[in-house]
Amino acid sequence: MSNTPTYAEPEEVMALVRDPNKIAGKDYVIIDVRGDDYIGGHIPGSVNVPAGRIYDEVNQLVEKYSQIPIIYFHCALSQVRGPKSARIYSETLQNLGVKTDQKVKILRYGFEGWHLRYKLEKDLIEDYDASVWEWAT
Repeated sequence: MSNTPTYAEPEEVMALVRDPNKIAGKDYVIIDVRGDDYIGGHIPGSVNVPAGRIYDEVNQLVEKYSQIPIIYFHCALSQVRGPKSARIYSETLQNLGVKTDQKVKILRYGFEGWHLRYKLEKDLIEDYDASVWEWAT
């Protein structure tokens, strides 16, 4: 199946977020699997589903989003929670026999990488709280 998770560069996601002809939840979806570390900002249009709830909610995610052309997963660094969640989602697509051409991707460098690149771009981080990120400056 073609929806084995692959990595996506931040620039790919940034281009979608900024494209006025693309709509989050219709043309693409971003699943942010951070838990308590979700506070302080997130990618516009992203959906927060903490990694600890992925197993419980993956069937609903597949039902709701499997026909959207591309789905991105990320956590803080996209090293553990994001890739694991993407794999669980992809395996669930296969196990349920869902017919889709959806691409399943992992945002390389996660939200911390996104923040480092785009913290000054007000249109690329929603609900931004600079005080949460003081350690990262």
